[in-house]
Amino acid sequence: MDGRTLDAMRTALRGPVIGPQDPEYDRSRAIYNAMIDRRPAALVRCADAADVMAAVDFIRDNGLEVAVRGGGHSGPGLGLVEDGVTIDLSPMRWVRVDPAARTARAGGGSLLGDLDHAAHGFGLATPAGVMSTTGLGGLTLGGGHGYLTRKYGLTVDNLLSADVVLADGGFVTASETENPDLFWGLRGGGGNFGIVTSFDFRLHPVGSVGVGMTVWPVDSGREVLRWYREFLPRAPDDLNGFCALFTIPPGPPFPEEIHGRKMWGVVWCWTGDPQRLDETLTVVNEAGPPAFHFTTPMPYPALQSMFDTLIPAGLQWYWRGHFFDRITDEAIDVHAKYAENLPTELSLMHLYPVDGAAGRVAPDDTAWSYRDAVWSAVIAGVDPDPANARAVKQWCVDYWEELRPHSMGAAYVNFMDAESQDRVRAAYRGHYDRLAEIKRTYDPHNFFHVNQNIEPAEQY
Repeated sequence: MDGRTLDAMRTALRGPVIGPQDPEYDRSRAIYNAMIDRRPAALVRCADAADVMAAVDFIRDNGLEVAVRGGGHSGPGLGLVEDGVTIDLSPMRWVRVDPAARTARAGGGSLLGDLDHAAHGFGLATPAGVMSTTGLGGLTLGGGHGYLTRKYGLTVDNLLSADVVLADGGFVTASETENPDLFWGLRGGGGNFGIVTSFDFRLHPVGSVGVGMTVWPVDSGREVLRWYREFLPRAPDDLNGFCALFTIPPGPPFPEEIHGRKMWGVVWCWTGDPQRLDETLTVVNEAGPPAFHFTTPMPYPALQSMFDTLIPAGLQWYWRGHFFDRITDEAIDVHAKYAENLPTELSLMHLYPVDGAAGRVAPDDTAWSYRDAVWSAVIAGVDPDPANARAVKQWCVDYWEELRPHSMGAAYVNFMDAESQDRVRAAYRGHYDRLAEIKRTYDPHNFFHVNQNIEPAEQY
């Protein structure tokens, strides 16, 4: 990008256009995963939808590549593109709640914490992730699962409409009644079809929730996973519990004697009668005596932000994912093997439930194509030291490869790294061809391709 183009963009846009010579450039291009180091030709911090439209026109007309950044949590760093332009939606952080209609409208640069906070003031929430610092846009467009998924479905199951800037610079609304084909594709198809500048969500009554944490020694993994695979799918939808392999961090609520120890654990969220949580979780002893167990009521936004400070931005990350419809004994052996070799204190494996309400949505209702999955797994090698980047990546890849024969053969797109086109096809299963047709309609030249890319169907 030459200086004249930069100057023209600065004149046309309300938000700042940041180039490599600007003092804030390095800070502006930093994302959550410090393993990614890309140098865009410019970062355009859009103030509103009009800025996004103008930026798309400039980038397209100058033959540049575009990446879109919401919260910057993308594991493979898809919010940045080398020598291209990042459209940064972070200034578009706002939420408006309609408590009577139980809906919320959120700007495309909002974080989960923004929506959680605004909705909680009215005793409402929608299912979305497990960390408040996650970008709402990227999480939603990939499908979105979290603590409320077994009770209220995926994030996309609660999406009512979206305002979208298309590759030609046009602006449309997508919903069940307006551009319904685009709306179908947005609900799980990622950022392939345009840039969403605002989302409308359905909200549900959620105030304080019951929160629990149960941990067992790492050598209890086989017993814990055998118990967990049987118990949780049969539990009421009010109970969500993601299973985690991790190292106990120093500090509360964990007692000092288990700090720094590798553990298997389950993080519980209960949306039912507060008096029944402890009764519901008396069964945790069936997996063997826990090293630690506690329950407490907690405001939902506090649960959503509970891990934010433990895993801050700026660490080295490498992750991959799998869907599972069952946890086989052979898979449990793999988990036990890699639990013993956990490479760093922040590396982890999580099994997120995607059954319950999410599993009762018809397979063809949205682009998310794994309604028969029971768990969405992520394996993440994490460490602050770049010198350990290769080691945490190798642990993740090896673990993932050994689990692959016991998986459903695909992963949640938001848990994929830079993988092959075959893996993208697998993520969308039988929906890929329909998504490719929608891509051809709304982005025939694949302008939006810095993503888990769906290629436009060929013209005949």
